[in-house]
Amino acid sequence: MEEANNVRFHGTWRSPYAKRVELALKLKGIAFEYVEEDLNNKSPSLIKFNPVYKKVPVLVHNGKPIAESLCIIEYIDETWKIGPQLLPQDPYRRAKVRFWASFIHHQLYETMLTVMKTAGEAQEKAINQVSEKLQVLEEGMQEFYPNEVPSITTQNMGILEILICCLLGPYKLQEQVLGIQIINPERTPLIFSWLTAINQVPLVKESAPAEEKTLALLKFVRDIALKSSSA
Repeated sequence: MEEANNVRFHGTWRSPYAKRVELALKLKGIAFEYVEEDLNNKSPSLIKFNPVYKKVPVLVHNGKPIAESLCIIEYIDETWKIGPQLLPQDPYRRAKVRFWASFIHHQLYETMLTVMKTAGEAQEKAINQVSEKLQVLEEGMQEFYPNEVPSITTQNMGILEILICCLLGPYKLQEQVLGIQIINPERTPLIFSWLTAINQVPLVKESAPAEEKTLALLKFVRDIALKSSSA
C-alpha cells in the first residue's frame, strides 16, 4: 500500500458519528482499513490515538490521528480532491454549510438523543423541541434547495446530507420504537423529500446496518436509559 493511501478508520457500527466518517470515505472513494471497536473494551490503539476522549471515530492517515467526526470529514475533503466535494469551495457558501452542520450536530442530535432516552413530560418537551428544530432546518435548507430537492447521488452528496442521513436516515425505525411521528411530510416537506432521496442512494443503502439490527439497537438504548432513570 502506498504511503499516501495508508488510511485506518476506528469506528463501531453502533455510532452515528462513526457512520458519518464511513460515508465520507466511501463517497470519496478512499481505500481504508476498518477497525471495529468494542467500546466496552477499547483497544490500546484507540486510547493512544484519541487520548482526550477515548472515543470513536478516529481516522489515522499515515500514522497521524484525527478525532471528532466533523473535523475528520473536513480533513478528508481538504486532503483528497477525488470524488464529490463535501463542502463548497466558495467561502460564503462554505461558512453557511458549516453553520447548518453545527446546527444539526449540536441541536438536533442532542435533542433526538433526549427523545430516545426519556419518557413522560421530559420526552414530550424534547419531542416539541425536535419539531421546532426541524422546522428551523426546513427553512434554512430552502436557501440550498429553493425549488425542490434534486436527485441525490454519490456525486452531489455533501456534509449536510451525511449528517442528516446518519441522524434521521432510519427515522421510520425510530418512529416505530418511540411510537411517535418524527418526520411530518406536511410540516417539513423539504426534509421529508431530502431524506427520501438520500435513502435511495445505493451507497447509503449498502452502508446501512440491517433493519433488524438497527431496530434492536434502538430498543436496547431506550430500554437501558429508561431503566437507569427509574433506578
